[in-house]
Amino acid sequence: MNFPGFRTPPVFALFAALAVAGCATMEAGEVHQTGSDVSEKKTRPNIIFIMSDDHAQTAISAYGTEIGRLAPTPNIDRIAANGALFENSYVTNSLCGPSRATMLTGQFSHMHGFTKNGQKFDNSSWNWVRELGEAGYRTALFGKWHLNYSPEGAGIGDWAVLDDQGKYYNPDVITPTGRSAVEGYASDIVTDLSIEWLDENATADQPFAILIHHKAPHRNFMPAIRHVQKYIGTDFPVPTNYFDHYDGRPAAAAQEMNIYRDMYEGHDLKMTTEEGSGELRFNPWTDDFDRMTDEQRDAYFGALQPGNDAMNAADMSEREMAIWKYQRYMDEYLGTVAAVDESVGRVLDWLEASGQADNTIVVYTSDQGFYLGEHGWFDKRFIYEESLRTPLVMQFPGHIAPGTRVSVPVQNVDYAPTFLDYAGLTSRDTIQGHSLRGVVDGTPPADWREDIYYHYYEYPGFHSVRAHYGVKSGRYKLMRYYGDINVWEFYDLESDPSEMHNRIDDPAALGIVAELKDRLEALRREYGDSDGPPVDAPLALASAVAKGKRDAEAAAGAGHHAGH
Repeated sequence: MNFPGFRTPPVFALFAALAVAGCATMEAGEVHQTGSDVSEKKTRPNIIFIMSDDHAQTAISAYGTEIGRLAPTPNIDRIAANGALFENSYVTNSLCGPSRATMLTGQFSHMHGFTKNGQKFDNSSWNWVRELGEAGYRTALFGKWHLNYSPEGAGIGDWAVLDDQGKYYNPDVITPTGRSAVEGYASDIVTDLSIEWLDENATADQPFAILIHHKAPHRNFMPAIRHVQKYIGTDFPVPTNYFDHYDGRPAAAAQEMNIYRDMYEGHDLKMTTEEGSGELRFNPWTDDFDRMTDEQRDAYFGALQPGNDAMNAADMSEREMAIWKYQRYMDEYLGTVAAVDESVGRVLDWLEASGQADNTIVVYTSDQGFYLGEHGWFDKRFIYEESLRTPLVMQFPGHIAPGTRVSVPVQNVDYAPTFLDYAGLTSRDTIQGHSLRGVVDGTPPADWREDIYYHYYEYPGFHSVRAHYGVKSGRYKLMRYYGDINVWEFYDLESDPSEMHNRIDDPAALGIVAELKDRLEALRREYGDSDGPPVDAPLALASAVAKGKRDAEAAAGAGHHAGH
């Protein structure tokens, strides 16, 4: 059954609309060019910035993980093999909208003003894509925007974006002329649009910058039909802390992002009510499945039916069911990653066939990390390693040596100044990050950062993760939660890499905790962040009752999808 108003314009129809906007944009761009002659234009590198949504670093095989061995990502690995893999890449706020705004502006959340999902990004704000466009680059963005309705006014030449979060099947796509439903799978549609634009706009005499931003593998983790069965039967290793009891970590105990307690059994895990039935369990957002064609739905859920029937027929204990849910989650999540990796391969193949690979920077990253069962969780938000870390690989033949591994800590505030640097443009005083050019050249500046600063704001909100800020400094991490839960946490990642033992009250840690508080205060001062309680403010007594799921949903608003 198709959803009301469904129509399927071909991809080239979207580009008919884009062509009009694109011509006008290029005429305007000519006015702002810097006067570079044609030979200089040829030497400025092209930029392809590929970003996925919620891609865990552990789910990329180039990082050498067990999950990566079982579910390899050969095309993302190609970028790492051709260039650099960043071993310590971090975000400033592990949430979709704030992270995207940070990547565009090179600023922390409190500076660009987009601290929580549901806010509206000011498209008139400066961003690096606009700057490149005014300097003579052709620019485009396809896929997820998720900062407001569309990129209109953001200075991006051509664009076609998914509506809000985007749907995996037959998504609504917004262009300068309106919104239309496009039949197909989101990752494939985004790739088709991107390659068609490259075919038409990637010329030898003018550099280009294109942002290819996937919805995948964001909740609710729906693989393409061709990948639904890809990992069924694969036994993924259950994290050792999957059944975490959160001792000494009250904020971790209060979250609502547990795979076996909080995942929606119908919507997320596609579980059915009984053996032989196709009726789904709890599925609050029916449009994700209702908008599929009959053929798509039959193929997708038909592939899952044997597993659902076996699950319903089995007399599982609570623990066995929790592990079954983990395996179903991993099947769906990693199956969703597969199409993203294929997309990366198509783009790299296009580059090589076009002859432009040697003058093109390719970056692959995610807007943040993600939990794949660690602490029993899915989603992100916390400063703990799995969501703080994000994958980052980058190639630029002749400029980045193949197989480079970067160990110094980098953050997503560094992307904007990096792209400006390679384009030959001056950085801005408002940018709080630093170019990665010297880092990948093997000559990082002597004053390169040693500490990572993080601040998460969205509470109350989905998953009930409390607001907190913190610092990671080498092997140590210190964080402060505030609001209705006011606590400090301290971890030594060398002895406790899974962050299970909060040592804030350990007498042996008093010295390093005091030092980290000084560093944290200095970082807040350096970055201009005064949100939340000061570092030296005493822990206040809880002044509010801990909020739960109903409060979070009310705060997020009707129709807002969890996990954004």
